[in-house]
Amino acid sequence: MDSQLASGLLYYIVFLFSTTVHEAAHAWAATLGGDPTAYHGGQVSLDPRPHIAREPFGMVILPLLSTLASGWPFGFASAPYDPEWALRYPRRAAWMAVAGPASNLVLVVLSIVAIRVGVLAGVFYAPDSAGFGEMIGTDAGGIWPGLAAFISIAFSMNLMLACLNMFPLPPLDGSAAITLLMSESTANKYQQMLWRTPMFGMVGMLVAWRMFDVIFYPIFWVVVAVIYPDAAYG
Repeated sequence: MDSQLASGLLYYIVFLFSTTVHEAAHAWAATLGGDPTAYHGGQVSLDPRPHIAREPFGMVILPLLSTLASGWPFGFASAPYDPEWALRYPRRAAWMAVAGPASNLVLVVLSIVAIRVGVLAGVFYAPDSAGFGEMIGTDAGGIWPGLAAFISIAFSMNLMLACLNMFPLPPLDGSAAITLLMSESTANKYQQMLWRTPMFGMVGMLVAWRMFDVIFYPIFWVVVAVIYPDAAYG
């Protein structure tokens, strides 16, 4: 298999896994908060199939097409919830929003642990140059190069998903999470304003797209410095 295609498919596998975890976390938090909509839809699950069934274009068609075109998967997914529940319990809805990026941060931490364990075991080392999806050097044979690639991509993609989704801009999760800083009445008015003005979502995505590199890469290199304190990157 062509190495670029193999790399793109590995990126897609990580995308599918990470997005499934993200949406399952939203669904689980909503269920705990009293909204069973996602539970009844089967989204409280790490099985990607119910999530794909809800968003086949965003989770399969678009990311695979973008992977074939550019080597990078671009897609989207969503977990269903009851808008009336969210208006009635804005803080519970905010915690539902936080759960998605929080699950990606858990995967980031697990990736860091895997890297450090690999370094201590002598099968991984700090590469000469690091970057997005290129976090681990290895001279070991067998499964280790593939595992190093998977962990590198999982670390990078989940840090990206966590950072992007916490932008306080609609339609990203941060636009709901920010209501934790508001009074309940203010949060209700804010949510109603967002729902009545869908144009905010388009503007929010445009602004997030333009701001992302400026905010993400400083965070990325700080975390890389924590993983490899003796290396000089960035």
